[in-house]
Amino acid sequence: MKSKYQNAFFIFGFLVLLVMATQLDFAQVWEGVSHAGYWFLAVIALWAVIYMLNTASWYLIINSIGNEQNVCRTNRVSFWWLYKITISAFALNYATPGGLMGGEPYRIMSLSPKIGTQRASSSVILYVMTHIYSHFWIWLLTVPLYIATEKMTPLSYIVLSLISIICLTAIWFFIRGYKKGIAQTGMNILRHVPLLKRWARPFLERNQEKLLEIDRQIAALHNQNPRTFMATVFFEFNSRLISALEIFFILLVIMPEVRITQCIIIYSYTTLFANMLFFMPLQLGGREGGFVMSTEGLSMTARAGIFVALLVRVRELIWTTIGLLLIKFDKKQA
Repeated sequence: MKSKYQNAFFIFGFLVLLVMATQLDFAQVWEGVSHAGYWFLAVIALWAVIYMLNTASWYLIINSIGNEQNVCRTNRVSFWWLYKITISAFALNYATPGGLMGGEPYRIMSLSPKIGTQRASSSVILYVMTHIYSHFWIWLLTVPLYIATEKMTPLSYIVLSLISIICLTAIWFFIRGYKKGIAQTGMNILRHVPLLKRWARPFLERNQEKLLEIDRQIAALHNQNPRTFMATVFFEFNSRLISALEIFFILLVIMPEVRITQCIIIYSYTTLFANMLFFMPLQLGGREGGFVMSTEGLSMTARAGIFVALLVRVRELIWTTIGLLLIKFDKKQA
């Protein structure tokens, strides 16, 4: 990637990070981190493992799509270099309104010099699809977990039914996208969106063949490499599942009796609520509100939700800083 683009990603992300940091009460942050003690260090280390699982999923995708044409190029992509790009991409997603508008272009632009633009684009689209796809599975599987472990009310049945319908519909849509590809379908949708259609229509006409090739590579992973496809979903699903340990570690500080099933439910429905507010940088407000509602829904105190939200926000800021600094480190290496 050209240094001017790396600088642009870094400067934009760092400016947003500074704005986000000013929203925190540093006295409250220090009190919370001090109270958590070594459990907060465990939370920071946990995310090094989670990012490793995310990288493993993307690495498998890169080594599968178009491999018959670019065997020699694939060998140039180091797992640990990809790990660094993954951390930086998630840092940019945290800091960018709309989420994927920051990290995914960075992934494509970093990877393109190594394996080509089309193949890099295909791998990133597939990874994002798998990342989101695993979220819907977590949300869906939390429904029977909640029914089996928590007290049900008429409102619970209504909410869980709606979540089940939404998740099943989304899973069907993603499976269809895996089988047939999604790049051209997405551009066809943009052709009818006000303000975007003037750009989308000529883009689609100019890049018809490239979009078809991207869709062919996307479909090939699901249709020709089902084991690899299942492995990528497995890594992403487990990275989401392990994320619940973060909440478990934090709540152990103030609630030694907390159960891991409760933490999975809190994680699931907090991320569901936060993703509904995807347009906010760092999901400000959405994440905190989700934690408070989830903990209160499990008969915990609002204090527990606020404590978890505070430490999770600090962890996000720490890893966002690390990811942005790695962008500069990548520039020096280049």
